[in-house]
Amino acid sequence: MSVPRPLLTAVLAAAAALVLACTCSYARADTAAWQFERVLPPQQPGESTEAHLARAPIGLGKIGDIEFFAPNRGLLITEGNPPSVPAGLWAYDGHEWHELASVCGATDGRIAWAGPDEFWTVSDGRPGQVGSEKPPPLEDNTLCHFKNGAVVGSYGSLAFRADSYQAMHAAGCLSASDCWFGGDKLPEPEAGAKTESGAFQLHWNGSSVDERPYPAEHAIEDMRAFEGDLYESVRLRKEDQLQENESLTAPPDLHLITPIGVQPTFVSLTPGVPTYAPEQHYYSLDFPRLSSDEEALWGVANPLRQSPEELAEGATPGEVTVLRYAAGEWSQVLGFGTDPLAGNPFTQSGREEDDNETVGSLAAEPGAPAAWVALNSQNNTSHGNAATAMLARLSANGEVSERQTLPAAGEGVGAKGAADKIVCPAVEDCWLTTKQGWLFHYANQANRQLAGDEDPAFAGPITFRPADAGIPSVVPDAPPADDSGLAGEAPASAASLIPVATPEAELKVPVALLTHVRSKLHGTTLELRFHLAAKARVQLIAKRRKQIVGRTPLRTFAAGDRKLLLTLNRRKWPTKLQLQTHALAPLPTTSTRGAGTDSVGTGVVVLPKGRTFAEAGTLP
Repeated sequence: MSVPRPLLTAVLAAAAALVLACTCSYARADTAAWQFERVLPPQQPGESTEAHLARAPIGLGKIGDIEFFAPNRGLLITEGNPPSVPAGLWAYDGHEWHELASVCGATDGRIAWAGPDEFWTVSDGRPGQVGSEKPPPLEDNTLCHFKNGAVVGSYGSLAFRADSYQAMHAAGCLSASDCWFGGDKLPEPEAGAKTESGAFQLHWNGSSVDERPYPAEHAIEDMRAFEGDLYESVRLRKEDQLQENESLTAPPDLHLITPIGVQPTFVSLTPGVPTYAPEQHYYSLDFPRLSSDEEALWGVANPLRQSPEELAEGATPGEVTVLRYAAGEWSQVLGFGTDPLAGNPFTQSGREEDDNETVGSLAAEPGAPAAWVALNSQNNTSHGNAATAMLARLSANGEVSERQTLPAAGEGVGAKGAADKIVCPAVEDCWLTTKQGWLFHYANQANRQLAGDEDPAFAGPITFRPADAGIPSVVPDAPPADDSGLAGEAPASAASLIPVATPEAELKVPVALLTHVRSKLHGTTLELRFHLAAKARVQLIAKRRKQIVGRTPLRTFAAGDRKLLLTLNRRKWPTKLQLQTHALAPLPTTSTRGAGTDSVGTGVVVLPKGRTFAEAGTLP
């Protein structure tokens, strides 16, 4: 049960030495245990504290992600539980969960910490697009950038276009200026279209969000930072092509993203992990779900159903496979070649398939070569709200212990649904969510209340989200109605009919979005410099007659002096350049009395003067 703030004085005084970034070394006065966490709905306007504390606890709805920066600073993102809980974010301050934002919620969102007061979310888009034949997709295809207690940036795109954002399933940051977001495979391009292929991916470089597709055409499902790099897992499919290198039995399902300034940016982990049994198809395993602490990176892949035809032909069924990377080496904790003598503890051939267990998520346990796993089975899930939350502890040598179901007997709490997400921010300090949005906390009884986090950035509620390109501005296509001379208007006096010399009215008009455009060639690299009057998305396209022969990524820039670099092909030298822009913020206005500017609209940009490669005789 959450303790009211006025009653925490003694606890806070005793814990005054605890700092936010502490590892929170717990006293061992009693044994850590899992316990139901009472979360109250948001406090209503005018509702007293006493009345709020007397309300019944509530499930927060489907929780897409739960992440901690420190034991007393946590976040979760939810699709909401209307009408009491809107879609949004909740924060943990060391002794209770409270609503942080009623915006930027998500169907299955993600959270990526970029600093103590800064984080990103993968969020749902907002309704508002017009002119579409069908409703645009909104699930998990936009980004929100939170900093110092506000949403400082929102990023989205219009639907049904070649550059539309795809649904994102993974997010991670290596620093405040190096964050990545990955998702679905890019759609197949139309015949003759010059569009990129691979997996959809966005990158924040500290000033703008760029589209940076991953070359392999596998959907990106999870990301986790470890030892200065960002590991991402992908979903392999039956139709995926094997690597040309015959020494590999399967495409790698883990990739590495290096920090800014390190090349190459993308690295495939080869030979691929995990290790497969003979005759086991690589597509018999789902993507690895990842977790890390200071000691190790963990991953777990669940088995996928195979067709009766494949099994009849001798295919080896998949099994829960657990990987661990520590001290520079990979080990297979569970799976082919490493299962204990009794067989795989979660996937056993003697069980009915519906009774076999899968791992919904796992959490590396700080300070121990072990991880907690959130378990489930089809039989258990079929009970819906009456399902129990199953979990266990898995050691690095494959030993399973502390199997249990929640709520524990004697708590006086009914079933709260199957286990879903699990995270461990510190030693003997873990959190579990259920599919219905209820929470359980693992801790010593003496340490269930930590030093309160009083940072105003996490006080909430945050209710404003800036506009983004996902909702176009609608300009009226007709002038306003002429309401002059309507009934009730005072009649004009004789004096008012006498012409009077008046100064010319001063009008305010929007300035040009794009000005001061300059281009220059550096060998085969074209540099285009320009000034933006407002935040905008910009892309430079090079064409040779009607064919696209080069393009920059679609970049999002803040207002100011900016530049784009485009490498050109000697054999496909462009005949014209086209600069596409889309304002993401209102344009500043200027007086019609002022001097004009060298404004440039979206359209064709003049190629820099100089001999082309064809003129120089380098083309046949």
